[in-house]
Amino acid sequence: MINGADEANSDRDLDINQTQVDGELLGVVIGVTKPGYITFEGKEPVGLGEYITITNGQRKSILGVVESCFIKSDALDEISNFEEALESKIIAEINKRDKSFKVNVKILGLQEMLKRSKSILPEIPPLPGTEVYRARREDLRDIFDSEEESWIKIGTLLRNTSVNVKVNTNKMTTRHLGILAMTGMGKSNLVSVIAKSIAQIPGTMVIFDYHDEYRFLKGENINFVQARINPRLLTSDKFAEVIEIRENADIQNTILLKAFENDDLKMKTGDDFWDELEKNIGGIGFKEKRFSSSADRVIDKIKEARRRFDNILIPDASDPVSQIREGCINIINLIEFTEKQANVAIAFYLESILYHRKLAKGQSLNANHINKNQILFHSPVIVVVEEAHVFMPKSENTDTKYIASKVAREGRKFGVGLIIVSQRPRTLDPNVLSQMGSLAIMKLVQQEDQSQIESSSESINGKIIEQLPSLNPGEALLVGQWVNLPSFIRIDEILERTMGKDPEPVNEWKNTKEKKDLSVEDSRLFIREEYIEEEYIE
Repeated sequence: MINGADEANSDRDLDINQTQVDGELLGVVIGVTKPGYITFEGKEPVGLGEYITITNGQRKSILGVVESCFIKSDALDEISNFEEALESKIIAEINKRDKSFKVNVKILGLQEMLKRSKSILPEIPPLPGTEVYRARREDLRDIFDSEEESWIKIGTLLRNTSVNVKVNTNKMTTRHLGILAMTGMGKSNLVSVIAKSIAQIPGTMVIFDYHDEYRFLKGENINFVQARINPRLLTSDKFAEVIEIRENADIQNTILLKAFENDDLKMKTGDDFWDELEKNIGGIGFKEKRFSSSADRVIDKIKEARRRFDNILIPDASDPVSQIREGCINIINLIEFTEKQANVAIAFYLESILYHRKLAKGQSLNANHINKNQILFHSPVIVVVEEAHVFMPKSENTDTKYIASKVAREGRKFGVGLIIVSQRPRTLDPNVLSQMGSLAIMKLVQQEDQSQIESSSESINGKIIEQLPSLNPGEALLVGQWVNLPSFIRIDEILERTMGKDPEPVNEWKNTKEKKDLSVEDSRLFIREEYIEEEYIE
């Protein structure tokens, strides 16, 4: 099977791509044919993702995509030892009929209907003996390079880089998107490509940047937001998560609950939230002696949290959601947050965005009781959650998973689109994944990851799944409602992108050493100049 991960195979595929000829004869249909699948004998190897055209018994042009290619040599089949292999190699080179190229093709539909964004399979499958041709660029452009303003360019076809590939922004927003791949395969680059296109509209997008990967984004309509948590807005159990009190520490959690339930306006609106909170907790420990030592531990936890998270926990912070600007790509930096803190923050933002979109929807339905000044988002919002397997895990209930599931179910009605990004689909909640109407899948090697995707999407079958390990960095399979057809593409690269790329330790070590050496030399030169100056003065 052709394996794009292998360097030699990649070079060969590149050579094939460079010598493409529109309408070139590639092979002849053989074996049993079906309306959805055919196999043809090729005159040469054909790369994964190549588009082909054939005609059926009704002389209608059909478009298909290559899912796999197998190469066989009769002379080199069933070899028992090295000497026999060498002899057979010579025979194989002489015999021009020795090599066999079996190419498996998925039928996508009638070509003319595909140009109208309708996938209609032929009633009659192609006859064995039908000639197979390489698809013409003009026909592919009519299908993949839409002129409608709701379609944005994110790359080019993998085997025909002169054909742009665009995706439907409306479908991406209303039906949600999953971006899935191993680490280092280009997930954040794809998010960046989408974000820069949305910024030009200009649309509203919120990216929860857990690893500080998007600070490089430049251009108009980019808004960087440092995430903050206002503890006054939290319930006692969420506050406990933020200051890292264990869930099973029942007495400490009870003390916090009592402190938060204390009807003390000074703690909720006063100048010093922390002093009042510690005062309330100390009072509980004093009144109920059985809680005394536990109350002291809670106060110690609070003091430690204030010391460690002084830049995050801001009692006087304004509503965090109010920092999000409409018509902008909003990068919410969570780099300083622990996993639990980030979970609380993301859930809070998600819930607030959905709430404000519901308010906006209510206003559009002539709800006179709604104050227009209360509405922060008058138009749809796309939300991107990185590390989705961390915040929406299969084996654990989290706040983010709960509200993300709600957004996935209700977002379409209220104009909240959800993009989840994950490098571990096998640990991602399957209910959330199954609600992603579109997918961008890059290289995935783990069988469990592939199985999770296959079971969650009707657009994926076993034959396509088998090809995912062969994808190179920056290459992806697009399926679902945001594309007219399943397509293998090469994603555009954001040139200013620096974070997210693999580091180069050797260069960094050398640069560090050079800087140290230069610093030492500068220090010596400074001392020498000072000494000479003193000598001159004397």
